[in-house]
Amino acid sequence: MYQVLQSLKSGATYVAEVPVPMNSNNSYLIETSKSLISCGTEKMLIDFGKASYLSKARQQPDKVRQVIEKIKTDGLSSTVDSVLAKLDNPIPMGYCNVGNILETGSQTFNYEVGDRVVSNGHHAQVVSVPMNLCAKVPDSVSDDEASFTVLGAIALQGIRLAKPTLGETIVHWPWTSGITNCSTPACQWLPSFRY
Repeated sequence: MYQVLQSLKSGATYVAEVPVPMNSNNSYLIETSKSLISCGTEKMLIDFGKASYLSKARQQPDKVRQVIEKIKTDGLSSTVDSVLAKLDNPIPMGYCNVGNILETGSQTFNYEVGDRVVSNGHHAQVVSVPMNLCAKVPDSVSDDEASFTVLGAIALQGIRLAKPTLGETIVHWPWTSGITNCSTPACQWLPSFRY
């Protein structure tokens, strides 16, 4: 099967032929029909991958602290090898996926083989996703529409974490990202929203 991967070392994004993932007891194996590209998140990952080592370190000071601790315990040579090996491992791209269940895990109970679900699966022909990260797609919703579900959930979580209250003003820049565009309609129901 094919999957979109990104090199953290070079920032290169590419399609690779990889084995179909093994399914676990609490997961569904899903054949992808649509996968949404989140321009903001995925561009950020590509930019991070293309950055110099110094720029990567500046963007993740917590990881720098972990590397320093590892140098203290394991030594410089071992730590450098470990960091370079981590950068050599490509990461899967994507987290907005719609498809049909091919296989259910032995401990899953929500859905059956053939059900159409949305999940946070990667850009791949087949994904394995834990059952708590899947939701059945109603027949009246197209795959294109369903592919925005995860973005919408992230947007609603952002609104929830902001805890808007009466009298506050929320400023939205709707042209900045897909997540912002998904949260704008939800905010319009809040008494404190100003567009």
